[in-house]
Amino acid sequence: MAVGPYDPQSYWLVRFVFQRGLGLLYLLAFVAAVRQFRPLAGEDGLLPLAEYREHIDLRERPSLFYFFPDDRAVAIAGWLGVALSLLAVTGLSEQYGTAVSVGIWAMLWVLYQSFVNAGRTFYGFGWESMLLETGFLAIFLGASDVGVHAAVIWLLRWVLFRNMFGAGLIKLRGDDCWRDLTCMQYHYETQPMPNPLSWVAHHLPDRAHRWSVGVNHVVELVIPFLYFAPQPYASIAGAVTIAFMGWLMLTGNFAFLNALTMVLAVSTFSDGVLTALLSVSTPAVASVPPVLNGAVWLLLVVVLLLSYFPVRNLVSSSQAMNRGWDPLHLVNTYGAFGSITKTRYEVVVQGTRDEELTADTEWETYAFPGKPTDTDRRPPQAAPYHLRLDWQLWFAAMSPGPRRHPWFVHLLAKLLAADEGVRALLRRDPFGDDPPTHVRALRYRYRFTTPEERAETGDWWHRERVGTYYGPVSLADDGFRSVLRRRGWEVPDAKVLPE
Repeated sequence: MAVGPYDPQSYWLVRFVFQRGLGLLYLLAFVAAVRQFRPLAGEDGLLPLAEYREHIDLRERPSLFYFFPDDRAVAIAGWLGVALSLLAVTGLSEQYGTAVSVGIWAMLWVLYQSFVNAGRTFYGFGWESMLLETGFLAIFLGASDVGVHAAVIWLLRWVLFRNMFGAGLIKLRGDDCWRDLTCMQYHYETQPMPNPLSWVAHHLPDRAHRWSVGVNHVVELVIPFLYFAPQPYASIAGAVTIAFMGWLMLTGNFAFLNALTMVLAVSTFSDGVLTALLSVSTPAVASVPPVLNGAVWLLLVVVLLLSYFPVRNLVSSSQAMNRGWDPLHLVNTYGAFGSITKTRYEVVVQGTRDEELTADTEWETYAFPGKPTDTDRRPPQAAPYHLRLDWQLWFAAMSPGPRRHPWFVHLLAKLLAADEGVRALLRRDPFGDDPPTHVRALRYRYRFTTPEERAETGDWWHRERVGTYYGPVSLADDGFRSVLRRRGWEVPDAKVLPE
């Protein structure tokens, strides 16, 4: 059936683009799970999987790993997720009918749900819930040989609206710098993980920073209402959102938050708009199958009912950030950067092979793939890949010690034991297979160098030590070993260095 240039009822091409984008994000998420979940939250992870099984109610955080709490199950689930994601990216998931399509997208959702709920702290980010919510809706899009139920498209826009509008509201209610338009003077330098262009953006004129905050407020507080407008206005709003997210990706590493928002923004387009822009045509397809049609209407009712608490949160003066009210992450509230840190702190982890510590002890520094350590290293680009340990180290550095981050003590113990899993999360281990006798963590204040300082030294960062974060400790310290035992963690034996 022919469609007009802005017919909002045709979404075959929209679904095609959306599914490829979502499949790619699932692929990145499962690759990260394969590489990182076991050393972070597996059997012998920094937060061992047994803790999840022993202390978490299955009804509150359901996961397949509750029934199979071992690394073998983690590996199988991770690689299965990778394989299914490849089917989604290539479109093979849509070539064998709606039943197969529904099954593949449902399996992706179940598998990733298991990683998020069992991963706890290391998976406690708003974009994890948003990927699950979006992935659940993708189950109901149907295969390529049938039409798309318009209600699913509108529900995807509803996710996008809550993400953007929630972020805008929490900024207005949060830090004063969002109201006096000065937040961007700090953001590029103090964000969790700056990238190569962050240094450049930080040194833009103050007027540019103020304008960018104003643009942020318009994009997050005004544009979202146009997602539900007639075409072409909804598409224009989606294009503005994609451009805004593109700028954030160019100037920072926010895992797959920006990329997922861009994929969601595809739902604001219609086939009429996309075919006019891309000069492509869409095939004739069958109508939505009756069973899928009924399931979508049931889905609509469920989402409307579960939206009560997220909406109440949005209009509340005590708005919470990135929160869910159901154990399956079906309908959540979102909002990022309600407050901006004005000073950047970093934890620098070091070790030595000296048996006795003296003022002359030489310490070697561990380096991580994303977070700043070496002052002369150019900030890397990692997103949309998610470096979970690096992100948690950013949070940890905000406090003068690891009391609120007990996994950090376990990290030091594993470095002392040359744990292979943890070492795989590092960019540089100065000790190789021969671990240190002692480790310590220092706390530094970091700031970007000025253009003059960088021209003179070549450094991207200037740092100043502000204290000791933890240690020094060794595996021979009874006090350190007792700390590990109180948490129920296995205490590794100190390795004997070769003569």
